[in-house]
Amino acid sequence: MPAREEMPSTLQRSPKKAQETWGKTHDSAVEEYGEGERAHRTAFASLKHSFEKVGDHWEPKDRKGPSDQQAAKSGASARRGGKTAEGVDANASKRHLYDVAKRLGVTGRSRMSKGELVEAIKKANARETRRSRS
Repeated sequence: MPAREEMPSTLQRSPKKAQETWGKTHDSAVEEYGEGERAHRTAFASLKHSFEKVGDHWEPKDRKGPSDQQAAKSGASARRGGKTAEGVDANASKRHLYDVAKRLGVTGRSRMSKGELVEAIKKANARETRRSRS
């Protein structure tokens, strides 16, 4: 099925470049692996190298590269799965994460560690996505 018919709502609210990145990778992955979860995971992995999830949409990252430890893996170890940062750029600086948390209205952010900021942003992103879908 073409990517535009399966595009998640968070991408529909994102820049055209993010949509194109996800869509081209998804369609290629469908040809390679068939329709389903693996094609979606592959498309999101590609997207996360250039974009990060902020609230209910995706925004370009300041620098390209893996967004978390799971995204940095390749081959069989990546396919085994693992915990991800769900689109949050966990490899970004603490300052960047603080700024994203501030934009999302995360309270207590000034006292949070980098890991706590990532978790708080993940929760805020999920909340914003739920709000946008309703």
